Amino acid sequence: MHGLKGIHHVTAITSSAEKNYEFFTYTLGMRLVKKTVNQDDIQTYHLFFADDTGSAGTDMTFFDFPGITKGKHGTNEISITSFRVPTDEALNYWVKRFDRQQIKHEGVKEQFGIKVLPFIDFDEQQYHLISDEHTTGVKSGTPWQNGPIPLEYAITGLGPVHIRVREFDYFKELLEKVLLFKEIKVEGNFHLFEVGEGGNGARIVVEHNSELPLSQQGYGTVHHVAFRVDDRSALNYWIDRIPQFGLPSSGHVDRFFFESLYARVANGILFEFATDGPGFMGDEPYETLGEKLSLPPFLEGKREEIERYVRPIDTVRSTKELVKEYE
Repeated sequence: MHGLKGIHHVTAITSSAEKNYEFFTYTLGMRLVKKTVNQDDIQTYHLFFADDTGSAGTDMTFFDFPGITKGKHGTNEISITSFRVPTDEALNYWVKRFDRQQIKHEGVKEQFGIKVLPFIDFDEQQYHLISDEHTTGVKSGTPWQNGPIPLEYAITGLGPVHIRVREFDYFKELLEKVLLFKEIKVEGNFHLFEVGEGGNGARIVVEHNSELPLSQQGYGTVHHVAFRVDDRSALNYWIDRIPQFGLPSSGHVDRFFFESLYARVANGILFEFATDGPGFMGDEPYETLGEKLSLPPFLEGKREEIERYVRPIDTVRSTKELVKEYE
């Protein structure tokens, strides 16, 4: 089967790898499963936060490009990343948690009949928590077992990614004819698309917005979104398919943890297509995932050089007991 299976990961830009690690580990309770570098810019950290074992469809990743300026939200951008939690009740837990930790949020809302909790981080990166209470389709992951969040409330994976575009008709045609998404609901200027088995893990929300100025990428904004494909055979299908529609693409890229294809799909928006495997468990034991600087084999020979470029970040958690924080 060569079709897209849902969201694979979202990669964003942070002003501080250290603050980013603290926020995702101790506030959101997601597990750092890989501490590595941007393979195209080895002076830049690349941190992967995911479920307990780094399952495809659960990871939010970050670059901390040295000296980058703050981004500006607007149209033609991947605007919001959402994370799945098990129930509507879990959202109430998170409201109390965010209030206590003074995390800016908008309270529980409803979109397309599903309860969501919008919030931002220290960079004004935009997120939603979304309830899985009534979802079907793509299964979510397993919450970080040793994290600070009670398992019945914890984040389990990625939900719908929001994309704001100026030229909606073109983008809709691209999603439906090229990527084989289906539009399933409309609320005003917001359009819900899904692919594969559907459900929260296989959806995109597209906002048609021609009023806002164009976005500018920088810290606090999303760099790209990746979609899941089964394996190299499925990836090859997309490597062949994407250029047939005149879209610029990278061809095959081996990222070691998965294999990829990148394509500029519209107005600078970058999509990636990534295989489910091999995953993040091959070069580190489960107990200490993300605690050491992990490099793919083709960068291992540059380890000393890379370690001079990137400052040390203490990401050791295996020696700490993180107490589950009930409100």
